[in-house]
Amino acid sequence: MSVTRKIELLAPAGSPEALDAAIGEGADAVYLGLKNFNARMRSVNFTYSQFESALRSLRRMGKKLYVTVNTVFEQREADRMYQFLNYLAAAGPDALIVQDFGVISMVRSEFPSLKLHASTQMNIASARGANALSRHGVSRVVLARELNLAELRNIRSETNLELEVFVHGALCVSASGICLFSSYLGGKSANRGMCTQACRRLYHRSAEGGFAPETGYYFSPGDLQLLERLPDLAEAGINSLKIEGRMKSADYVGTVVSAYRPVLDALAGRNEGQIRLNIQKGQEILRGDFARSKTRFYFEAAFAAETPAGESPPASAAAGIDWLNPLQDGGTGISLGAIQKVKGAGDERRALVSPDDFASPCPVAGDSIRLHRRDDSERVSHKLKFAGPAVHGERGYWISIPENFDIGDRVYLIQTKVTSKRYKPIISHNAAGSGRGPGREKAPFPKLQKPRKETKDGAGAKRGKPIKTGGVFPEGLYVALSRIGDLYIIQSSRPEKVMLTLSRKNAACLLADNKAPLPFKPAEIILILDPFFPQDAAEAMAAEISGLIERGYRQFVLNNLGHFSLFRGSDKRNGDIRSKVQLVAGPWLYMFNAWSLSFVSSLGADGFVSPLENNRQNLERTLGMDRGSRSSHKGGWPRSVFFVPVFAWPSLFRIRADIGAVYDFDSFSDNRGEIFSLITGREGSLVIPEKPFSIVDKIPFLREAGFGRFIIDLSGPVLRKGDYRDLMRAVKEGAPLPRSSRFNWKDGFYSTDMIGG
Repeated sequence: MSVTRKIELLAPAGSPEALDAAIGEGADAVYLGLKNFNARMRSVNFTYSQFESALRSLRRMGKKLYVTVNTVFEQREADRMYQFLNYLAAAGPDALIVQDFGVISMVRSEFPSLKLHASTQMNIASARGANALSRHGVSRVVLARELNLAELRNIRSETNLELEVFVHGALCVSASGICLFSSYLGGKSANRGMCTQACRRLYHRSAEGGFAPETGYYFSPGDLQLLERLPDLAEAGINSLKIEGRMKSADYVGTVVSAYRPVLDALAGRNEGQIRLNIQKGQEILRGDFARSKTRFYFEAAFAAETPAGESPPASAAAGIDWLNPLQDGGTGISLGAIQKVKGAGDERRALVSPDDFASPCPVAGDSIRLHRRDDSERVSHKLKFAGPAVHGERGYWISIPENFDIGDRVYLIQTKVTSKRYKPIISHNAAGSGRGPGREKAPFPKLQKPRKETKDGAGAKRGKPIKTGGVFPEGLYVALSRIGDLYIIQSSRPEKVMLTLSRKNAACLLADNKAPLPFKPAEIILILDPFFPQDAAEAMAAEISGLIERGYRQFVLNNLGHFSLFRGSDKRNGDIRSKVQLVAGPWLYMFNAWSLSFVSSLGADGFVSPLENNRQNLERTLGMDRGSRSSHKGGWPRSVFFVPVFAWPSLFRIRADIGAVYDFDSFSDNRGEIFSLITGREGSLVIPEKPFSIVDKIPFLREAGFGRFIIDLSGPVLRKGDYRDLMRAVKEGAPLPRSSRFNWKDGFYSTDMIGG
């Protein structure tokens, strides 16, 4: 072991008590959120005076404090974001953790003193993505959690940016930052800090028979634990190790930090024996952290880059996915068993709980529990007012419970009174803040970098000749597909252009020398790049794109920041690549405000797709449009470069693994009867809703507002001729589709007024 540099141990602080525990057990830095614009709006978070007091104390101690500003903001919130950043620039935290490209743009333009770290919500999984951020002033990237050790090492070898990775805590089944499930269910977007954890819910499979249980927590992953792999992470050159848990108790935070701190200290001392001993001690400590079963997630998975030549690459270590257990309840805590009897009412309500095994701890008054309804319709935390042993031959113990729980509901211990430690407070109880808080300043409207004016072959960009913008992206319908075979179905009602998913399978088909002629020419096809862009795929994708450009494919939809680097420079086959292509910024870049549009435009986007979570009011505000008017105010954005999705089966979960190795069903439902489809394959898995998003009947009104390019996204389920015919008839007639969802188009995000100062 030759690690001599200091590796940062970064801990969550969801409350002042958790802050005390993190620092008390030896964390080098903490991350916390204030009352607005952070991805844990349901945690306690900090007042401005508490934040300022914590910042002063931690500076004296030589510790660092990072503020989470890791949500997207809508255009109407631009003033509040500007005010918030202005306040933070005056306070001077060590860095901001950000998701929205608009925050990066606003900070670089207006508040350059602020240091920026890219949140894992930004979905950066490659050196190409990291280096793109480096060019825009970001100093650290929190890498996506779906990477293995080899990918982490390769990223380190190709970037000088500081790298931060999660090492412990809760996981998302969907790839980092690209989950729409909670938002689809009611506007509570994970991109807005309102996630309702749809992955933790109880579901019912539709198929008869099979090896998956009829009901289960199919998508609730275990908790990450990489304590044993800290030596590998240190040798890989990772700068900061992050513990998840801003929703967790102070006990949890203190326990986890106390397990990881000694291992990092031993690594710094290069003492092999002490490293092994401290790892063993840490493992014992973590057995009582009140969390889910532990997993290393994808850390040891085998992806394409590690597959020997001539062998088929697995999508993941699917033969033994240990992070999904449908029988494991989605909640945290130590199982105490199920309720067998109840008596009393109100504050006197009691329940007899029968333990699952004799190893279950015996609760006492003052402990905290979480109760789960047996149908998973409700979960509630409760501090025990009473706890005592069973009598008269009964097995278990009696505990106090809330009124609305009954026989069959399950109980979990989440914190014990006796193990709570007292730490020296970081925040002074009589400390006063500056009294400033965010002001009332108005945010300027960002400057527009006008999209390039292209000829059909791209030469106009090189010669600088102005032409009509519509020559490249004509007005009309654009149909998106995920299967090459579906091209033959849609030729019966040909769209202006086709948008085809650039999967590895599709790329191989398009590049084949002996393929059958397709019903659409390369100039009529726009290729869509997948939003998850891991290090493992970067080299192969660069080669594929070079070959596709050579064969006449010149238009691409980019959904990850790292994609833009694939179209820079030149190669032997194509010369100057950028002059030959037109690039559309896809919906997964989350352009919800003019500042994010400005950022993405500066990367060289020639067109933009509105996010699926967007609503009409915000879209018009983002473009600088006056309500009810076709025109934009001075400095606004032309609608001629915008694509509006009007139909789609949104990808609710986007999973890197092929979980068809675990589940043999293709549809499932929740407790409300909503049905969803599971699509699995060697390139990963998707979950989509049975009810599609549709505003096809709004196309005439959008045309009146000046929009002219509309996307019918048929990727996902297998396309049938009859369905396509019916859809095109509804588009022609301007009729609403039955059994469809408006998603957020009408009502917007849930309780947006709650997100603000």
